[in-house]
Amino acid sequence: MATILMVASEGLPFIKTGGLADVIGSVPAALTEQGHEVSVVMPFYKKIKDKYGEKFNDVFTFEKGYTVSIYYREIPVRIYSSTVGNVKFYFVEHQGYFERDELYGFNDDGERFGYFQKAVLEMLNQLNYWPQIIHCHDWHTGMIPCMIKECHTDDYRYSQIKTVFTIHNIAFQGNFDARILDPCCGVPYYLYENGSVRFNTGISFMKSAFVYADKITTVSPTYSHEILTPQYGEHMEAVLNMRKYDLWGITNGIDVELWNPKTDPDIYENYDLVNVKEGKKANKLGLQKELGLKENPDVLLVGVVSRLTWQKGFYLMMEQLHALCKAPIQLAILGSGEAEIENKFRDLENGNKGKIAFYKGYNEALAHKIYAASDLFLMPSLFEPCGISQLCSMRYGTLPLVRETGGLKDTVDAYNEFEKTGDGFTFEKYDSVDLMKKINDAIDVYYNKPEDWDMLVKNAITKDVSWQKSASVYTTMYKELLD
Repeated sequence: MATILMVASEGLPFIKTGGLADVIGSVPAALTEQGHEVSVVMPFYKKIKDKYGEKFNDVFTFEKGYTVSIYYREIPVRIYSSTVGNVKFYFVEHQGYFERDELYGFNDDGERFGYFQKAVLEMLNQLNYWPQIIHCHDWHTGMIPCMIKECHTDDYRYSQIKTVFTIHNIAFQGNFDARILDPCCGVPYYLYENGSVRFNTGISFMKSAFVYADKITTVSPTYSHEILTPQYGEHMEAVLNMRKYDLWGITNGIDVELWNPKTDPDIYENYDLVNVKEGKKANKLGLQKELGLKENPDVLLVGVVSRLTWQKGFYLMMEQLHALCKAPIQLAILGSGEAEIENKFRDLENGNKGKIAFYKGYNEALAHKIYAASDLFLMPSLFEPCGISQLCSMRYGTLPLVRETGGLKDTVDAYNEFEKTGDGFTFEKYDSVDLMKKINDAIDVYYNKPEDWDMLVKNAITKDVSWQKSASVYTTMYKELLD
């Protein structure tokens, strides 16, 4: 089995802005169960320090000092650590770069994550810790394979390390001005001139990873094929097609202990397969009361927990608001994002009190309650690398209604009324009429075919959405890489 260092910009239980954090919070533990030795390194953000700083059991100091060069000045680095289960987490501290209110979206993100990646590679030398594999996640870590192969060629210890890069969302690429290449990443400028890291008129951390990583993965098999096309490749499809034989699509899972209706402390009443019908009705009544919806245990409750962005398909919903308001359903929405979508959902709630509830922002406990209380969970995404929410909803016996794209296509089996199979509802075209037709199909099954609905709920709640199968595929890939 392998010694693996995962490098990421966020991860549970410490910090989360999206699905990447869920992966980092679960995959390392699943891999250790298969015999691997896994560690994780990420930035030491202000929010982590404020919440967990006093609990960290080590602060590494180095006799000779530990610095990396940024704009030709030596910048100090300090490493903290903490252990969660069998996984060691390292944290790279820099007050100026990482002790900010948000994680990303700053003008100096290239400089910040250039520093982070340099600090990680020098950390190996300082700790005399030499993993067999460095597994990098998303653009924030994309220069590491290049740094190893171009900047450490004279050091046998680095040259023996194999690298893996995982694409969580190809739409976010880490594209920056080429002038940061040498001063912030330590990478020679000729790699821009020869095209190795060049993207348009600048550089791309993500493209660099596509060129230099030994293996490339993404978070579902369908998405791994989609990103080879102009429709989904975000102008990276040409370089990805050059590496398509090294590209693996490995579907995400979820932490089935965290997302467990039998033990979840956040929901109104716990339940399992045996009493799922009664449990969901009790949770529905609790959520209706909390959100100001009309209390009715028999109405079809549709849930949404999401970032409210164009990617997630909410403009399709807005084209069908009149039909949604007339439908015999209730709608509970949790999320934040684009102002236009937020404002439309707020207006929708104001005009349909008791039928539609909108909670702006993110509330972890409320998310659990929506998964447990809803009958149907809506994800009409334009594209979805994998998706976590549809897996969580199935875990709670809530049927996902999704568009057939990326990981949604791979993880949701469409209802077949003739064969009596499936665990959710799917539609193919990115079209609001098709979306509304499928919602009406679900409404029909819920009210008029209760035996079929119960069958779908049973299939959903018993579906294996854990990380074990995916961890086995990662193990196969690691073995191939080391062999």
